[in-house]
Amino acid sequence: QVQLVESGGGLVQAGGSLRLSCAASGRTFSSYGMGWFRQAPGKEREFVATIVVSWSGGNTVYADSVKGRFTVSRDNARNTVYLQMNSLRPEDTAVYYCAAKLGLTLATSQDSHRYAYWGQGTQVTVSS
Repeated sequence: QVQLVESGGGLVQAGGSLRLSCAASGRTFSSYGMGWFRQAPGKEREFVATIVVSWSGGNTVYADSVKGRFTVSRDNARNTVYLQMNSLRPEDTAVYYCAAKLGLTLATSQDSHRYAYWGQGTQVTVSS
């Protein structure tokens, strides 16, 4: 069982930055692939970024809409995954969720149904 708690959301002006954190419980965090998703009002949940476990330390994938602006990283010693968000736009406004799955692969990492554990979400609001 893994419990995830997001933090770091808030209100920011367009062009600003935020860093989201997702703290995970459990002693095997380093074995879990981690994803970030978001859901805006009236829209479906969408993939944002993922970091999977690999022999090289971690592989990442980003949605086209955030590529070059967002960076996902993890600190296994702290059981935490981060989402650094720069150059924020009003269309980035959403509730952001982190999710975890043991044995996550890049090929399936964009499918929210693949993830076994979810946090409660943190609100990000970008004003124009």
